[in-house]
Amino acid sequence: MKATPSRRYLDNAATSWPKPEPVLAAWNRAAREVGAAAGRAAYRSAVEADAIRQRARAAAARLLGGVDPARVALPAGCTLGLNLAIHGLVRPGDHVIATAADHNAVLRPLHALARRGIAELTILRCDGLGRVDPAAVAAAWRPGTRLVACPHASNVTGAIQDVAAIAAVAHARGGMLLVDAAQTLGQIPLDVAALGADVVAAPAHKWLHGTAGVGLLWARAGIEPEPLVQGGTGSRSESLDMPEAFLDRMEPGTPDVPALAACAAAADWLEARGLAATGADCRELAAACAARLRVIGGVQVFAATGAPIVSFTVEGYAPADVAVILEQAASIEVRSGFHCAACVHEHLGTSAGGTVRASFGPSNDRADVDAIVRVVETIRG
Repeated sequence: MKATPSRRYLDNAATSWPKPEPVLAAWNRAAREVGAAAGRAAYRSAVEADAIRQRARAAAARLLGGVDPARVALPAGCTLGLNLAIHGLVRPGDHVIATAADHNAVLRPLHALARRGIAELTILRCDGLGRVDPAAVAAAWRPGTRLVACPHASNVTGAIQDVAAIAAVAHARGGMLLVDAAQTLGQIPLDVAALGADVVAAPAHKWLHGTAGVGLLWARAGIEPEPLVQGGTGSRSESLDMPEAFLDRMEPGTPDVPALAACAAAADWLEARGLAATGADCRELAAACAARLRVIGGVQVFAATGAPIVSFTVEGYAPADVAVILEQAASIEVRSGFHCAACVHEHLGTSAGGTVRASFGPSNDRADVDAIVRVVETIRG
C-alpha cells in the first residue's frame, strides 16, 4: 500500500490514506451488491447487511481487548459516539473534569452543557507536550464530580496520557472515565480493562484505516447512557419508547453498511499485517522526523511520538504558510492550525497560529521524512 509518487500524504491523524485495497473492495461490494439496510428485514440481502454489521462489531470488540461485542455500539463516527456518551451520562448538577489536551469533540459538548447551566466543567492544565498529571484530577475533584474525560493520546503532540492512573483516581472517588481513543485505536494495541476506562470512543477512518461513516463506542456493563437521538432501531417498533438494550439506544437510524464492511475489512487487514508492528513502524518515522527537525535552527518541535504525530513551528512563518510551501515544494500534505484542539496550544505556547502537523501512516517511508526536512531546511535558509 503506497501513496502516489506525486503526493506525499502526511495527515493520517485526520484520516488515513491511502486505504488498503481490501478495505476499498469491501466498501465497494457492500455498496454495489448488498445495498440493503441492516437489522430491518429478513430477506437475503438484508440478512447479509446485518451480518456485515455483526462482523464489524466483533472486529471492534477484538481491537478493544476482547470485550463483549454486545457492549460495542457502532455510531456514525467518533464525534457522535463522544456526544452520545457525554449527553447520555452527564446529569443536571454534575461536575465534569476534562483536560486541555482534549479534542473539541469532547470539549465542545461539555462546554455546551456548562453554558446551559446543566453541568460544571473544569479543564485541567497540561505540560508542554500535552500530558496531564493524574494528581491534578484528584485536586480538581468535587463532591459532585461524576465524569472525567481524557484523550488516550494528544492529536497535536502524540503524547500518551497515563489513563490507568487517571482511572484509578476517578474510581476511588466513585466517578467514571471516558477515553477518546481516536489517535490510538489501530496503531497501539488497546485493552480497555487494563486501561481502567469505563467508556471508550474511537473512529474507524483514522489509524484503523477504515472509511468515514462509522465509529466505535464501548461502555462497560452497568453504564447505560440515556439516548441522545431517538428513532428507528428495527426492534420494538410497535412502541414509541426507545428500547432498553444498549445497542438499540446507541444506534438509532439506518447504519452505513458499506462503512461497516470497510471497518471489518480494515481490522482484518491490520491484524494480518500486525497492528503493533505497523504502529511501531509509523512511530519510528515520526521519531526520526522529530529528531531531524529539532536540529534545524528556528524550528520548535512538539512531539512525544506516542502516536506517530509531529507538530512543529518555523520561526518567522505562520504554520499555514509552511504547509503551503511544503505542498508547493514537494507535494507534502500536512495540516496546519489548531487541529480542533485549541486549549492545548495555550500550554505549548502556540496560541498565535497553532502548529504544522505531520502524521505518519503505513504508506510513508524515510523518503517522506527526508522531503519534510529538506523543505524546512530550505525555508530557514
